[in-house]
Amino acid sequence: MWGEYMDELDKKLVSTFEGRVVRKDLLQRIKKGTNIPTFVLEFLLARYCASDDPNEIQEGIEAVLATLQDNYVKPDEANSSQSKVATKGKHKFIDKVHVRYVEKEKRHWASLENFASQRIAISEKFYRDNDRLLEGGIWAEVTISYNDLDQDNYAFFIDDLKPIQLSRFDYERYGDGRLQFTRDEWLDIIIRSVGLEPKKISKRLKFHYIARLAPFVESNYNFIELGPRGTGKSYFFSEFSPYATLISGGQATKSVLFYNLVRKKIGMIGFWDTVAFDEVAGIKIKDQDTIQIMKDYMANGRFSRGVEVIANASLAYVGNIDHSIEQLVNSTDYDLFMPLPKEFDLAVMDRFACYLPGWEIPKNSSDYLTSNYGFITDYIAEAFHYQLKHVNRYEEVSNRIRLGAAVEGRDEKGIKKTVCAFLKILHPSGHPTDEEFEEYVEYAVESRRRVKEQMNKRKPDDEFSNINLSYIKSNNQEVVVYCPESRDAIATQAPQRKNINSNKEFYSDMVSPVLQEEIVSINHIMTREKFISTEKKAINEKTPLSEQHYTIHYNDTGHSYEDIFSPYLVGANEIIVEDPYIRMNHQIQNFVRFCEVIVKNSNIRNIKLVTSFDEKTNISEMRDNLDEIIQSLSEIDIVLDVKLNPNMHDREIRIDNGWIVKIGRGLDFYQKPSSWFEIGSNDLTLRKCLETKVDIYRVSE
Repeated sequence: MWGEYMDELDKKLVSTFEGRVVRKDLLQRIKKGTNIPTFVLEFLLARYCASDDPNEIQEGIEAVLATLQDNYVKPDEANSSQSKVATKGKHKFIDKVHVRYVEKEKRHWASLENFASQRIAISEKFYRDNDRLLEGGIWAEVTISYNDLDQDNYAFFIDDLKPIQLSRFDYERYGDGRLQFTRDEWLDIIIRSVGLEPKKISKRLKFHYIARLAPFVESNYNFIELGPRGTGKSYFFSEFSPYATLISGGQATKSVLFYNLVRKKIGMIGFWDTVAFDEVAGIKIKDQDTIQIMKDYMANGRFSRGVEVIANASLAYVGNIDHSIEQLVNSTDYDLFMPLPKEFDLAVMDRFACYLPGWEIPKNSSDYLTSNYGFITDYIAEAFHYQLKHVNRYEEVSNRIRLGAAVEGRDEKGIKKTVCAFLKILHPSGHPTDEEFEEYVEYAVESRRRVKEQMNKRKPDDEFSNINLSYIKSNNQEVVVYCPESRDAIATQAPQRKNINSNKEFYSDMVSPVLQEEIVSINHIMTREKFISTEKKAINEKTPLSEQHYTIHYNDTGHSYEDIFSPYLVGANEIIVEDPYIRMNHQIQNFVRFCEVIVKNSNIRNIKLVTSFDEKTNISEMRDNLDEIIQSLSEIDIVLDVKLNPNMHDREIRIDNGWIVKIGRGLDFYQKPSSWFEIGSNDLTLRKCLETKVDIYRVSE
């Protein structure tokens, strides 16, 4: 019996939370080789492996594998899955379900991640009861049925949909169960619940993992973790909870994140508890409005974009540091915020409550995994979801915490919110002892100090110079908290300043003359580390744009829409494309490529297309394709207005900054590749061209 090998904490947990726990090593046995989220797999394990008998567990694992084999759709099996539904009439799948609204049809369509159909009919009750179907999608057990009515324009419809989440959650029972354990026992249970063995890691590391969970329990919590690759940063936000979503930096638009003015719908922050940005260094934000809205939201959980929007979602930013931490903290030029994109200015940084030192987290290794019991991921995720929505510990923390004089407004708020998160996770019922409370406060102060130290290095004045954050213990002793990586780094503790009058370097008044001499001596000895490859560091003056008149010859390569148009898009807000030959599929695909150039290289918000058709044109298909482009652009706040004029012949592209581009063949100047597998079929700069003339000139206002 497995029970013979259970430790005391296992036995206590199983008896207190029967049916709510699972052996974590079972997950690892079936996790490898599949991209199904952890909470989905544990949902199945809880169904089939709720036993401590090894034979029953083995049978349960086989049942889970059989369920995955029969019900989970693999990406390369989409066609056979559709055939299975058509043959059997219906079939149950485990997949991520998305729902989108198609404006021109005035109806909703569902799609499954791996089912390869974008037109699955769905009843209103499903997306009405599950808002997140419309924003990012949810994992579910979904029964797809076949529609054999010829008059309908779809082949499949959703017959039943059950989110892979607990149907009921009793928070009172969860809190009562917590009272059966000491704080350290509960801390170990949480660590085991995320799949790690607490006996193999220090208390400080355990606190780091608890801090990773803070955005799940504390609303409007701003969290950042930067560190090496392979430490599990993304895992927590992609697989731990169905209430969190992990997005790439490219999706960081105000329409996707905050509010879509065209659709008049709130973005992701209205549908998720936690929105995490993966690879934060890669975030690309062309529109400064997005950063301003982000700042407003990070500050107080609300923003205005035509309408006042209030939401609870926390924002988490995770990314990689590729440089030595020791070198960074000892550098006078660089800091620990170095990987952040340039758009993340001091105002954004100042809103971070916690900077988790990801370089202290060990690399993912089976040596750290647990084979003991922990909470079913979905169960603990429900507890955290309830706390984020319904539990507020801020008043309790404010009445109990005492902070030093160097702690200023945003410092205090960030520290308190971190302590609140620790209380929610580790003390869902009851209160910590003074010693436990002070541990949380010390960790929270350090997490905030790490933010403030980096801002102080960047700011040329003393605005953020009060970095010696402290708290007062129950015995009235004041404790100044340091970050271990920078405690002895003079470049971080006493960064150089520039004297505006004399243009000579000077140091903060807080540094003693003796230490100043030591700093000067060290700076004479040290050579500055160069952490960024110096690629054309000087900023050249922009050369004025000139008119262009040239010919693209037959079989030429090296011509792209980006090269032709992007220099002339600066300062533009609207572009008008008059081209009669945006009608066939390949021509419309070229127009999509043109729109992508607009999105990447300008702030244009309005695109007008005037095109034509003839008797051979499939008008219905043409409209459907153009409508899809309209829908796609609307999601990034760009309006595409399409007009059909059957009598037009001329080709001209007019930009509202005065530039006009005339291409003899319009956008359709590429040769059709003889095979879609030849070089140039995807990269247009490698595609052979047809002969055409290009004229670019400016008209006076």
